[in-house]
Amino acid sequence: MTTQDTSKAWNDVLRPKLSERYEMGKQLREKCPRASHADWKAAANREDPLQLLKQDNRGRIRELIPIRYGRMVKSPFTFYRGAALNMAADLANTPSSGLRVQACGDAHLLNFGAYASPERRHIFDINDLDETLPAPWEWDVKRLAASVVLASRNNGFSQREARDAVLAGVRSYRKRMFQYYGMSVLDVWYASIDATEFAGSTKDREAGQRAAKRLAAARERSVLEHDFPKLTADIGEDPTIRDNPPLIYHLDGDGSGEYFANVRAAFAEYRESLQEERRVLLDHYEIKDAAMKVVGVGSVGTFCAVLLLMASEQDPLFLQVKQARPSVLEAYAGKSRYPNHGQRVVNGYRLMQSSSDIFLGWTKGKQGGHIYVRQLRDMKVGAQVELFSPGFMAEYAEVCGWALARAHARSGDPAQISGYLGKSDTFDEAIADFAVAYADQSERDHAILLSAVQSGQVEAHTEED
Repeated sequence: MTTQDTSKAWNDVLRPKLSERYEMGKQLREKCPRASHADWKAAANREDPLQLLKQDNRGRIRELIPIRYGRMVKSPFTFYRGAALNMAADLANTPSSGLRVQACGDAHLLNFGAYASPERRHIFDINDLDETLPAPWEWDVKRLAASVVLASRNNGFSQREARDAVLAGVRSYRKRMFQYYGMSVLDVWYASIDATEFAGSTKDREAGQRAAKRLAAARERSVLEHDFPKLTADIGEDPTIRDNPPLIYHLDGDGSGEYFANVRAAFAEYRESLQEERRVLLDHYEIKDAAMKVVGVGSVGTFCAVLLLMASEQDPLFLQVKQARPSVLEAYAGKSRYPNHGQRVVNGYRLMQSSSDIFLGWTKGKQGGHIYVRQLRDMKVGAQVELFSPGFMAEYAEVCGWALARAHARSGDPAQISGYLGKSDTFDEAIADFAVAYADQSERDHAILLSAVQSGQVEAHTEED
């Protein structure tokens, strides 16, 4: 037997053929029936939702926690967006086929959107991976599905319309996974979703036109002409980031100089995390200013800052610096293998996204905090879910399901996942049942937070206050 034959023989032993892996996935239905995913009932010993929220506050900036609660208390949907830890604890007690992927960990509707690839093409993908970790693929599907129900209810849709949207999303996930099962590994890796094509193909003409206009505006937007005047002020010789407290602010007092020195030290370590040619690119810029920034719902209270860099007086670059805490999945799916959670997040981006930010890297603060860095804005366009019609909600859920399947197929085994899912709608219907039941649970949990705010047990601050 030749060396080549020996190598092939070992490969056949170590990795079953594609059709065999598909059958292995089908066999997993015996230990975890697809219909079992429909079940959701809070366990008798389920942790108190308020206690989990307080647990998730550990390590957050104390003064910003009321803003976090203020954003979460607005609606069951905003509560859900900020309660990723709560759902992770619940998902740990739900059925699983045993197959794992690089999971998002927080795959709700608003963590998908359009952004620019390095080739300056608008692609649609998952765009927030703070919680990414290897975990059961079903957890992402269930979090996405429940978010569709809550967003639909928030828009006043009927129960049937909400369920139809969930079914569209899960069906898309299942069919796209089957498609990826039949593709070569490289074709799966190179696959992407063109955001402009999606906007042009939607059946909801008004929504499609609105999306196309926003994509066009984002393409035309330049950092120099739009972001730079809006985000900066001329104070002294160099431009500085404009304060907009409590959402954007500089640290004042004696510690501000030390803070900026620490920023420079962490930035040097961040530079080393980049590929060599990107270090050359970054070296064209010089740090001019840094300011704290409050972002999102789930991220409120974590360390987040904006860096202003300049290559010349007419060549700005804004970078977002975000704290990377342990993933909410870690207690239930296992600890990250990376010593720095910023590295965990960055590698999650690179594994799950079809194309990632060229400035994506990680570092560590002076006090040991784990951090990752990316561009503040790069032709990003988020979903205006509150404007969706029932039909467009279903179409949007469909493209989110597609993006999630593509992301899971890169790190997981699409053959086994597809074999488990099958060609019928058994899994789709089960997840729709789960999504409705879990949306009900989220509404009950939101009511508990609302009551705590109204009674003064929890302090909440809204931007309108």
